[in-house]
Amino acid sequence: MLFCHQCGSQAGQRDFFCGKCGARQPIPGIPGVYRAGGEGLSDRTASLLCYIPFVGWIAALLVLAAERFRNSPEVRFHAFQGLYLFVAWLLVDWAMPWFRVIPWFSFPLRSMLKALVLGLWIFMMVKASREERYSLPLFGDLAARSL
Repeated sequence: MLFCHQCGSQAGQRDFFCGKCGARQPIPGIPGVYRAGGEGLSDRTASLLCYIPFVGWIAALLVLAAERFRNSPEVRFHAFQGLYLFVAWLLVDWAMPWFRVIPWFSFPLRSMLKALVLGLWIFMMVKASREERYSLPLFGDLAARSL
């Protein structure tokens, strides 16, 4: 049974913070050493989370901010590429309706581009789950330069 080192309330084995007072919890058995963010998360899983459609940008930002992945170029590459895919989604979803040159043509084009970005997300999830570094034509170059 573990207890919070600050308030004394019961804490779980894997808790980073106390549920009652919010104090950061040390690693059991090693006083003064605290858990780092992303501990227990493999590089493969972190890369995969960056490509979850519509919410992968949150995981990508967390990966880029985590100290654990600071020296992992593969995971950071996937995080940047996932962010750029999300930006492409936003451009298609929000900016494209403003550029309606031919109204009857813009609807199918927008739907096809959305399907393309969604397909790229799924394709990259498969590649990341196999621990393959696949560089998408435009997004991969941007991600490589962002490293």
